[in-house]
Amino acid sequence: MSGQSLGLIETVGLAVAVEAADAALKSANVELTGYELSKGGGLVTVKLTGEVGAINAAVAAGVASASKIGEVFAWKVIARTASGIDNMLKSEENHGPEKQEPDVVPEDNESLISVRNLEPDVETSSCLTLAEERPSDAPEALSLALAEEKSADSEPGENKTTRPRAKNTRR
Repeated sequence: MSGQSLGLIETVGLAVAVEAADAALKSANVELTGYELSKGGGLVTVKLTGEVGAINAAVAAGVASASKIGEVFAWKVIARTASGIDNMLKSEENHGPEKQEPDVVPEDNESLISVRNLEPDVETSSCLTLAEERPSDAPEALSLALAEEKSADSEPGENKTTRPRAKNTRR
């Protein structure tokens, strides 16, 4: 962590600290190092690490968000921490995200389970093959029926698709 910046937000109450950490992590590219509960008074310190600009933005957002629901006791941004600060941050009272080791995949094939598809294979077809299977006289019969219906509704010499022209009232 040497050379990175450190952001600290101290709140009264765990709920306010969680709100501050949530807003800080969502606002900038920072990492939550952990949180620390004080021995009395209900103070909780949220610890963040990252680049200087990101820490400044994250702490400002965390303080603003936490101030809406509770009391923020103090906050501090330390740019480019010294190498001795690492030991101070990693105490027994520090709670936080623990790095988990990735699961190891077994190398022997005996412990692997084979997967089989139980559904039958489905033949795929294109829309062109469906169009070829349809009877070709159906579209003609439909167009003839529509033409007969149109001629029965309209009087001779009348065109229903046109509408009367409006007068130009502008002068």
